[in-house]
Amino acid sequence: MPDTRYLLLAVAVPAAITWALRALPFTVLAPLRASAIVRYLSARMPAGVMVILFVYCLRDVPLSRPHAAAAPLAALAVTVALHLWRRNALLSIAGGTAVSVALASTLFAP
Repeated sequence: MPDTRYLLLAVAVPAAITWALRALPFTVLAPLRASAIVRYLSARMPAGVMVILFVYCLRDVPLSRPHAAAAPLAALAVTVALHLWRRNALLSIAGGTAVSVALASTLFAP
């Protein structure tokens, strides 16, 4: 049986390494917080990310076949309506997802 000092070191060394690895990004990126570029990107990127996600989610919607595109477009409409109504991202995402799954698996099932 190893002695107590060995066991304490066996726990302390990985704990210190884990803490250091988690703190490293914050200490490395701290000088960048004063950067004008980082401030600009932090203000503009959320809208850009949303546009990228929007295009990514709708990239495979077959607009030439209205029957196949009805479920995703209806889910998109519900998502936008819920977000404009309640301004709650979780509610709008969950509501749009529920409508998409329900329509795709029932009314518009292949």
